[in-house]
Amino acid sequence: MLQSRTWQVNEDAGVIYLTIPAFTKTGMVRHGFSTRVGGLSPSPFGMNLSISSEDDPRNVRLNYERMAYVLESYTGNMVVSAQVHGTDILRVGVMDRGKGVTIPREMEAIDGLVTDQSQVCLVTIHADCVPLFFLDPVHRAIGLAHAGWRGTLDQIGSKMVARMQSEFESKPEDLLAAIGPSIGPCCFEVGADVAEGFAARYQGQPDIVRAAGTPGKYMVDLWEANRLTLTGAGVLPDRITVTDICTCCNADIFHSYRKTRTPGRMAAFLELI
Repeated sequence: MLQSRTWQVNEDAGVIYLTIPAFTKTGMVRHGFSTRVGGLSPSPFGMNLSISSEDDPRNVRLNYERMAYVLESYTGNMVVSAQVHGTDILRVGVMDRGKGVTIPREMEAIDGLVTDQSQVCLVTIHADCVPLFFLDPVHRAIGLAHAGWRGTLDQIGSKMVARMQSEFESKPEDLLAAIGPSIGPCCFEVGADVAEGFAARYQGQPDIVRAAGTPGKYMVDLWEANRLTLTGAGVLPDRITVTDICTCCNADIFHSYRKTRTPGRMAAFLELI
């Protein structure tokens, strides 16, 4: 069984998914991060939640229904982002419910979603990229972002904090945040151009970039990069949950594009009750 020191591993009706203890403790949200386990799609898809994959759309819909069941949510509440590894963030509400699951999705180039309305379940799609969860328990607002290496380098985490400030008057020090399961510093090997970008962005932080075993290659720590981005935006360190689960190391449980070029995708879910 998958284990974590920072995230809660859950199994229900054959579905394995993860939750954030600090978020659960508030009693304000339904949330989770899926794995590849428990879906109804045939191999290699499994629990596939990508609406743009070659998987049968009927299977994808059934997988969403399974996730809705274990999260005690409803597919008609879900709003799925339209990711391009950018930093654009969209505020959504009850009029957007179902987009990407039960009704067509018309949004384009959106890597982050925010709302302050109940029963609007934000959804982002992942296969090694970092999910970022945000909860403002004071103003009852939430945000969810997809942070690949480009989004991390362009600091979508700080842009999410700023967007929640402008939309909901959130204070960074009030926010709870979480960095979810994704490719870890053990596995994220990059070329010199990407490494140089991270070294320049996070100057004076030697743990972000280190030499890899392969000549001309480097290892980048997306978890620490996102953590530093969040603390730099004013989120308190003790209010950030950082994952210890690498999707690439656990490709039997997670869809890992880096490890297996999987056509399947996981999803992050976050909904105000």
